[in-house]
Amino acid sequence: MDGGPRMPEQRVSGSAVLRFGVLGPVRAWRGEAPVATGSPQQRALLAALLLRQGRTATAAELIDALWGTEPPPRALAAVRTYASRLRKVLEPGVLVSESSGYAIRTLAPLDLVVAQEFAAQAEKARGGGELGQARESLNRALALWDGEALAGVPGPYAEAQRVRLEEWRLQLLESRLDMDLEQGSHAESVSELTALTAEHPLRERFRELLMLALYRSGRQAEALAVYADTRRLLAEELGVDPSAGLSDLQQRILRADPALAEPASAAEAPPVVLVRPAQLPASVPDFTGRSSFVTELSDVLASASEEEGRVMAVSALAGIGGVGKTTLAVHVAHRARAAFPDGQLYVDLQGAGPRPAEPQTVLGSFLRALGTADSAVPESLEERAALYRSVLDGRRVLVLLDNAKDAAQVRPLLPGTEGCAALVTSRVRMVGLAGAHLVDLDVMSPEEALSLFTKIVGEERVAAEKKAALDVVAACGFLPLAIRIAASRLAARRTWTTSVLAAKLADERRRLDELQAGDLAVKATFELGYGQLEPAQARAFRLLGLAYGPDLSLAAAAALLDLGPEDTEDLLESLVDTSLLESAAPGRYRFHDLVRLYARACAERDEREPGERAAALSRLLDFYLATAARVYAIERPGDRTVEHLHPYDHEGLSFGGHQDALDWLYAEADCLLACVRQSVAQGSLRRAVDLLLVAKDLAESGANAHQFGTAATTVRDAAAKAGDALVEGRARTTLAQVHLNAGRFDEAEAEAERAVELAGAAGDPWIDCNAPSERGIVAAYRSRHAEAETYLQRTLTAYRADGNLPGEASALCNLSRVHLSMGRVDSAVELAESGVAVYRHLGLTVRLANGSYALGLALAESGRAEEAEARLSEALTIFRDSRQRLWEGMTLFRLAEVRLGERPAAAAALAEQSLSVLLHVGGDWRRAGVLTVLGKSLDALGETDRARACWTEALSVYDRLGSAEAASLRALLSPATAG
Repeated sequence: MDGGPRMPEQRVSGSAVLRFGVLGPVRAWRGEAPVATGSPQQRALLAALLLRQGRTATAAELIDALWGTEPPPRALAAVRTYASRLRKVLEPGVLVSESSGYAIRTLAPLDLVVAQEFAAQAEKARGGGELGQARESLNRALALWDGEALAGVPGPYAEAQRVRLEEWRLQLLESRLDMDLEQGSHAESVSELTALTAEHPLRERFRELLMLALYRSGRQAEALAVYADTRRLLAEELGVDPSAGLSDLQQRILRADPALAEPASAAEAPPVVLVRPAQLPASVPDFTGRSSFVTELSDVLASASEEEGRVMAVSALAGIGGVGKTTLAVHVAHRARAAFPDGQLYVDLQGAGPRPAEPQTVLGSFLRALGTADSAVPESLEERAALYRSVLDGRRVLVLLDNAKDAAQVRPLLPGTEGCAALVTSRVRMVGLAGAHLVDLDVMSPEEALSLFTKIVGEERVAAEKKAALDVVAACGFLPLAIRIAASRLAARRTWTTSVLAAKLADERRRLDELQAGDLAVKATFELGYGQLEPAQARAFRLLGLAYGPDLSLAAAAALLDLGPEDTEDLLESLVDTSLLESAAPGRYRFHDLVRLYARACAERDEREPGERAAALSRLLDFYLATAARVYAIERPGDRTVEHLHPYDHEGLSFGGHQDALDWLYAEADCLLACVRQSVAQGSLRRAVDLLLVAKDLAESGANAHQFGTAATTVRDAAAKAGDALVEGRARTTLAQVHLNAGRFDEAEAEAERAVELAGAAGDPWIDCNAPSERGIVAAYRSRHAEAETYLQRTLTAYRADGNLPGEASALCNLSRVHLSMGRVDSAVELAESGVAVYRHLGLTVRLANGSYALGLALAESGRAEEAEARLSEALTIFRDSRQRLWEGMTLFRLAEVRLGERPAAAAALAEQSLSVLLHVGGDWRRAGVLTVLGKSLDALGETDRARACWTEALSVYDRLGSAEAASLRALLSPATAG
């Protein structure tokens, strides 16, 4: 047959061509000489690479192909060994390593590829009515098989491919036999069909063809006997009846249907009239932004029309409902129309609805749109897909498949021919669509969102209330559909201001109800996706939406859902695939803001189990509490705070060490503090305040101090309203520390004073120990040294009564600071050394740094500068490792004080570092102290102007705060001093 595909010639440029075969044993030849391909495992590797037809297979994919879910311990090393051995027997450059994987590059097409080309030619010929040519092409394709495909090749991938290739071979055989009967070769086909039905007794298509061949050969009784045998066999083997097609054929034979007597003449087949379809929907006139996506997708489409030999270009856009996938795809398609002069096809596949479009139905409409007469459109999906590809062969057509359900729905609708391209939109990532260019479409940027809003509403109205407009688009979560709805509502109501709309959207409980206009509604868009979920997915979607945090870790989600990690990950990843959930980072998941509101509404509406919502949130709180308690215990061995927590029902996570524990705490800070606030709303006050106690490192880190204080205030106010003295006392003690860290001494003293008052009513050892401590520290900062000593002695007694050694050490170090301020230097050193000894005995980390800090101050005051510097340097290292920004900055400040006398340049450098660290933590009072020391350092270096600027800034702080330090600074700034 002229023009058909051929196996390659044996020599190219004087050298034998290396060629491969998989339609039989996996083999290689150099010219006519066979090439040894090694062990079965090596052939399995070769087969996996050959079947990718030049695409790279990663090492992980090859391991999975060879061994599946149970690879040997050194699977990667084995893959590398097999690849190395194959490389030695193949030609240089055939087996290549790239992108952490391997690929086969060869001049000669694989026998499978040649068979596919023959099959495609057969489809085209049959579509044109040339049955003889089609039969010849199929016979040449079938002749390429040499026994069972991939014979003797082990591994799950090879087995799956064997099944696939055998099924394809049988389909080709059925098509060829069908054409045999169409051309009147019924008598000749009987023997072949009889053998095939014996070999494949449950394959009804062979039996159907055999019945037809027998009937047309005048053997009606035998044809009916085949049906009777089929019916008996199916009943015995599978317990089912014959297919509708087979039953219909039996009835037609019984009534001697004249249409069965003669095959249809190929000459009577209606001609295909080529039509240029132009089915793209109109592009929206106010299309906004998305420039990078437009460029990216346009480049991919351009490659289909420009790159010689490119089979087709497929781009698949995925994203949440309402994110603008269709709008973007239609816009890009219109831009690319000139590159596809033979037409553009469009279909809404209804993938998010309850009844997605059937590919068979879509192919029928596409074929008619391309000029195929109704009478020439085949019945089966396979035949329609084959004719569709044949009609498109040699043409440049763009196909826009909108709103697809999954890859299986899309595959039969892809052109598959050179010069054509497809754009696919879906809420599901098309990871199963081989070779597709995947694009994940996110919400708009704030600038794009405001621009779209302005185009619809009008520049004048937006310019008058720009902040309100920004509030509107933020409330819409920058989701294009939501913005379009909100803007359309405002544009239609001339009496509304933008502020009125912003106020309506500010109410989260009403926001989704407000975001609807005409037939557009955000809630309805989300409802389509939710309605497609399996029951387990839907439950996970609802419950995950209840959590207040910005995202959820896999472990936290597992606790909330009450499932194991693997089952949880499977559920969450399946929700990511539907675009209802986002993967924020490996192992972390989040909702779009509007989707979260919808998920919560679904939980309120659909969660049928009594108390399940409250139980889910309780499990989440217990997880955070248990895990934070483990972190606290790792940081503070011997501290009895964990023993004073209220009961919780979770084991919590385990950690490999100090840094792992801290990594978890700071990574979960936002979620953990959100859980505190949510637990207050749920009425779980005691566990909420306990979570604050064991997460106190967040209050000292600087980055999370404000959020921590807000959460503690929420707990305090709720406890005061509920009359719970224990929770209120714990919350106020915690808040006193937050205010102290920020230099807000008035607030700290008020909280500590009230906490001490509550101690008696609370009957809580934790408050007895900690409330007087905070009260004493406030008094010390305010130079009320006798009062400070009284409260700290009370604290020391309480800690000893509680058996809390770390607490005892903390009290000793705080007393050391008080004694130092009272001029009792020797006792200050002794107290600090006692505290450090306890910390070292317990093996503490952060607390040892506090002890070394206190001891460094005492040693400096006693004139032992070198020892003081050593202790402070030790503290600085630990504070940095523990991410305690406040105390890192303060230690730099104290080191600057120590070095001021003999090394002013070093002191100035340390003071400047301290100011940088304390920029957002510690409060103005502490920074004023650093500025004072920096000024003294600069003055000693002769930089008088800079020194006076530092002192002036510090003085303004002290005057504002009414601090006693103002007097000494005025003396520094006096003209006599300056002179």
